[in-house]
Amino acid sequence: MFAVDAASRALGIELLEAGDGRAAASMRVTETMVNGHDIAHGGYVFLLADTTFACACNSHGPVTVAAGAEISFVASARLGDVLVATAEERTRFGRNGIYDVTVRRGDTVVAEFRGRSRVIDKEVR
Repeated sequence: MFAVDAASRALGIELLEAGDGRAAASMRVTETMVNGHDIAHGGYVFLLADTTFACACNSHGPVTVAAGAEISFVASARLGDVLVATAEERTRFGRNGIYDVTVRRGDTVVAEFRGRSRVIDKEVR
């Protein structure tokens, strides 16, 4: 799935690992990702977390999409920072799942994301 994710790859997101309900990905904050406060725009932090969540929930095989997500921003990221997101499955029930993603800058937590997934019957294209 990640190999054909043009949006994530265009932003320089690198998939570090994925499998068994877990995933990790990284992204460097570039000049085009910084907002008027000179910090990383929250939408880019969300996108990194969402991409990592997608890789974790699709690691089981069936095509799985987001049913919902929320994020809490804890600290700012700045130009040049390398953000690393780690996703972990909390539970799967029926066609649904819940995943937590933590986005860090070094040892500092930048954001906490919780995503809800749903397995769908048909392939997404």
